[in-house]
Amino acid sequence: MSYPRLDTIPLFKGLTNEDLDLLAKSLELESFPDETLIFNQGDPADKLYILVSGKVSIRFKPEDGEILTVTEVEEGGVFGWSSALGRRSYTSCAVCLADSQSLSIHGDELRRLCSTHPETGVVILERLAEVIAERLTNTHKHVIEMLRQGMRTSAEP
Repeated sequence: MSYPRLDTIPLFKGLTNEDLDLLAKSLELESFPDETLIFNQGDPADKLYILVSGKVSIRFKPEDGEILTVTEVEEGGVFGWSSALGRRSYTSCAVCLADSQSLSIHGDELRRLCSTHPETGVVILERLAEVIAERLTNTHKHVIEMLRQGMRTSAEP
């Protein structure tokens, strides 16, 4: 398997060649067939994933409701960011919607890299913050739509 050029991945754009070389040492290329469960909600949050090819669905199961598709991650997208935040477990599950390849990095390794190379860390963390903010906005929209559908259903005779 050949690794993609890291400078073409949105999360890493703007990093120096030295930073990319440093980061490359911690990345692992993983392949997942269609319909693979990469991680389940509640599993230990150990890796951050950057999708190189394919498509991944991020799904959340509330205690009292049906499974909610939070987003579908496309090439260049990031998922599994609970690990980067140092959380113990993933808050959602990730399921492949097609054969997929991802670069992964252990959350503790990413946090160490950000600590020892703060300039690199700032760029990566700012980009992660953008991904998280967008995902939360999308989740809010899905919850509102579920509430609307639930109200329509309960109002029907």
